[in-house]
This record gives sequence, structure tokens and C-alpha cells, in this order.
Amino acid sequence: MNFFEHQAAARRHSFRLIVLFGLAVLGIVLAVDLAVAVVAGPDPGPILLASVATLAVIGLGSLFRIASLGGGGEPVAQQLGGVPVPEDTQDLNLRRLRNVVEEIAIASGVPVPKIYVLEHEAAINAFAAGYTTSDAVIAVTRGALERLNRDELQGVIAHEFSHILNGDMRLNIRLIGVLFGIMMISLIGRKVLTHGHYAGRRGAVAVIAAALVAMAIGGIGLFFGRMIKAGVSRSRERLADASAVQFTRQTTGLAGALKKIGGLHDGSRLAARGEAEEVSHMLFGDGVGLSGWFATHPSLVERIQALEPDFRPEQLEALSQRWVAAPPNGLEEDVQMGLAPAGPPPLPGAGGEQRIAPREVVDQVAHPGADDYLRADAIVAAMPEALREIARQRDRVVPLLLGLLMDTRPEIAGKQVEEISTRLGRVIAEQARHLRQTVLHDLHPMLRLPLAAMAFPVLRLRPRPELDGFLDAANAMVYADGQVSLFEYCLARLLAVQVRESLDPSRYLRMGRRKATGVRHEFATLLAVVAQAGHADEAAAKRAYLAGLNRVLPRDHLPYAPPASGVVALDEVWEPLDALDPLAKQVLIEAITDAIGHDGRVSVAEAELLRTICGVLHCPLPPMLGQH
Repeated sequence: MNFFEHQAAARRHSFRLIVLFGLAVLGIVLAVDLAVAVVAGPDPGPILLASVATLAVIGLGSLFRIASLGGGGEPVAQQLGGVPVPEDTQDLNLRRLRNVVEEIAIASGVPVPKIYVLEHEAAINAFAAGYTTSDAVIAVTRGALERLNRDELQGVIAHEFSHILNGDMRLNIRLIGVLFGIMMISLIGRKVLTHGHYAGRRGAVAVIAAALVAMAIGGIGLFFGRMIKAGVSRSRERLADASAVQFTRQTTGLAGALKKIGGLHDGSRLAARGEAEEVSHMLFGDGVGLSGWFATHPSLVERIQALEPDFRPEQLEALSQRWVAAPPNGLEEDVQMGLAPAGPPPLPGAGGEQRIAPREVVDQVAHPGADDYLRADAIVAAMPEALREIARQRDRVVPLLLGLLMDTRPEIAGKQVEEISTRLGRVIAEQARHLRQTVLHDLHPMLRLPLAAMAFPVLRLRPRPELDGFLDAANAMVYADGQVSLFEYCLARLLAVQVRESLDPSRYLRMGRRKATGVRHEFATLLAVVAQAGHADEAAAKRAYLAGLNRVLPRDHLPYAPPASGVVALDEVWEPLDALDPLAKQVLIEAITDAIGHDGRVSVAEAELLRTICGVLHCPLPPMLGQH
């Protein structure tokens, strides 16, 4: 199952969630009606009123909780006591965590997520939360940082990235809101019971009785809530384990992390049990202790045996006894096992070429492999240290990203400097030009998107007015002379998409439903622009266009007609194309790949253009095309 099939499956899971939610609500309403009938008799008036009131409480509770999570992953991390990992941290555990997250993000083709640490949690656990890749948060417990070695930490983080790439985060955050609604009756009963003594003696008895009834009925909501979480979560956890192994291409890391959960006293159960109950379906390991039908995760032994079939339960007991006397220390194990990052392979030459096939590209979308992880190592190693430092500095990240968009021609760069100065001031404009002329001048094409990905967590910390000015300046730079390259246009568009989604993630959450036949014109426009940008010869560009069109609309005869406005015409195509049904979007990516590589050869620059377009369309593409 590839990324697009996972997205289609996620939509089916969402429909299933709605059905289960409806059944849970029906059960609660019937229970309330029964309680009212016992007290007031079979009079339909009070029963109808009780039904309406119950539906209102559940609905408003769900809407309230969903609205409270509108900011994406950060509210979830903060609810559990998470604190952001500083960009300039000197804590060796946190630096190792940041390096691992950055490498996996680059290998996955997504912005580096914001990183949180649950400082007061000694257990080994982690989770990913958010609506999109632009607002995703990775949170890791202090216990995981201290107990896991680098391989094990990689396995855990790769597991969480699987949830980001497979669309599980959206489903999980919706689940929090839905379950809060169906547990509202119980919560109200608890509050009333807590404060019932403030009523008079005779009134207190009635209040307490009502509270106990509400809590009893709330038990139905709790039952359904745990059943829904368990049903949705277990299969997704198995998939995430499998994806983590496929990514890191070794089972020892993930299996080692699971063994430490089973062998250490703190395990994976969080100290903040009340908050952990609500997010238990999002955690790497069982954070609450539910079992049987209510278990949100497969058993530890089952998960380990899926990785190491010869593993036996009694081995956990032996590990537990050994670690009582000498608990594991992740950093010390790194030294003993020689787990410092190995020397990465070199990047291909900036003018190199490769062969790719549309189906291979589609299979790689949001599905990184071990070779992608190695390539990410190479990208990070090749990135000038000066650029990496600038990407982590709040006051320099804006000119750095604008520098990526600055033209090499002095007269055009001068116009762009004026556009930046008008919106953000002369200092930022001159910094952007200076960076372009120095550290960005000969930057390898494969480093541009990863640099933007590394800078993104710091960029989104800037004040909203400054981000609005940044987006306005980037857009103005693109149109400074009306002859901008397709890559520069797409990079500016990608930055705009990511910034807007990070500012208001729930607003931009979408699950596409459009069919290919409904966006013929948009297909033709994008393919024509891509073909024209990649070929100086009109005949070759036409052949590339037709190769792509035949893939996506084989029965249509849309002539090759590059828009007179050039890349500007793409402003009208992104939204309808991004709203495509997942399987229709798969065909679109195949068509773009056909147009770019119709001659069988793709340059590094063309490959990066393809990755940028895929990023705009929310189909993250790893850095090594066709290598799996």
C-alpha cells in the first residue's frame, strides 16, 4: 500500500469513526432517556427535552475540544507538559534528538517538525501530533532520551514519522475531539459530584443522585471511547512499526526500544495519567495500561516478535533483572557500540542525471527507505556549517530563505532588494543579497529544499505580521521581472503553503474528493508549464507534454498551449489539484514525472523541481528518486 492508498484508507477510517461516534451518541442518548423515563414517567416531553439536551452537550463538547486543538500539534504537547527543544541546546541528549529528527525529516521530504521534550516523564514514550506536515510536532519523553541509544531513538522517531506521513495525525487529533464529546456526560457528573455539597441538605441529595446517574451513563461514553480508540489505533501502530523498519532497514533499533519499555520499571506509562488517557492512541507505547479490547497498542511481545520472531517473553524478565542493577544509558551505549553517524556517501554532481520511472516515484512518495536516510546524512554533511547555524537563528532565518529566491543577475537582484526593503526593511534586504552572493552562491541544488526544511521550525516562531511580510516579499521577488524560473516560483509557493498551514493548521486540513475529469484544464496548464520550463526546443516540450497528458487523460485531446503568462498561470491550478482524490493525485504525480523525464533522463535540478511540486501538492518526496 503506497501513500495515496494510505490516504484513501485514512478517509475510510474517518467515515468509520463517524459511524462509531454516531453509535456511541445513540447509546448515551438512550441511556439518558431511560433515566428520565424512570424519574418522570413515560411523558414524551421530558424525554424529548433530555434527548436534545444530551445531543447539545455532546456536540458542543466535541466542537469545543476540536477548536481548542485548532493550533495543531503544539497544544497537545503542551497539555502533557512538553517544552520546546531550544535550537542552540547544549544538552547532548537533546542535540542527538534534534539531529535524528532533522535527518529523518530531510529523508522524508517534509519540513522539520517542532520538537518537544516531556522533561518530567521517566518512561520511554513519544508521539507525533498535528494536522499537516507544516504544523507537526514530535514529542519525546526524557526517559526515552536517556535510556535509548541512537539506533533505538531512530527507530522510535521513524515510527512517529510514519504517523505523520500516513495521515494518522489528522485522524488522531480528530479522535481527541470526538471522544471528549462522548465523555462529556461523565465529566459533568464528576464536576457536579465534587461541588454538590454547596447545595442545601435536601438539594444536595438530589444533586448527588443526579451526578451519580450522569457518571454511570458517562461510563457508556467511556466504554465506547476506549473501544473506538482501540479499534482505530492498533492497526495503525502495526503499520508504523513496519514502516520504521523499512525506513531504517534494521530491526534492532525499534526492537531494542520495545525491549527497554518491557524491561525497565518505568516502562512506557506516563506519570500524567489523566492527560495520557486522552492521547493514549497517539503514543509510541502504552501510556495508560489498558489491555484486552481496550488496548490501543498490540502487546509488547507481539510487537517485538514481529521484528524478531525467535524472541520469547521470558527474555524480558532477564533484561529486567539485569537493568535493576545497571539501568541502560543511551549515550554510553552509543560510544560502546560505535553508533556515531557513519561517513555518508557523496552527493551526485550538480549536473548529474538519473533514470526514473513514474511508478517508482509514486511508490516513494511519503515512503522513505534506508537509502533515503543515508542520502539525508550526505545532505546534512554537505550543508555548510555556516548555513546550518543561520537556519537556527531567529533574526537571520528570514533573509536566508529570501536569499534562496534571489536572482543571480545583478539588475534583477536589485529590483528584488527594493521589493524586500519596501516590506521588511533595508537591513533584511541587504542581508538576503549578501547571503546570496556568499554562502548561497554555489549551493548544490539538492541542498536548497533541505535548507528550507531545517529553517522552517525557526521561521514559524517569527511574529505573524513579520511572516505576512515575508510571504508578501517572497511573492514580489518571484514576479520582479516576470521571467522567474519554475523552481523559484514553486519554492516560494511551497514556503507560502507551509507558513500559512502552520499559522492556522485546522483551516487548511483537507481530504480531497475531486476526480481527474473535473480538473482537465488545470492538468493541462501544469503539464504545459513543466514541459516548457524543461525544454528549450518547442517540439521536445510538446512531446513531454503529450507524454504526461496521455498518462492522466488518455482519452482527451487537449492541445499543447503554454499559457502566455507563464508560471503565473499556476496560481489558479494549485488549489483544485491539491483537492484531488488521493488516487487521482497519484496519477497526477505520474503524469508530471512523465513530462519531466519523458526522455528517460532527469537532471538533479529537474528532480528537485519534481520534489518541490510534490511538496506544494502535499505529496512529500524523499531525496533519492528511483533508488529503492
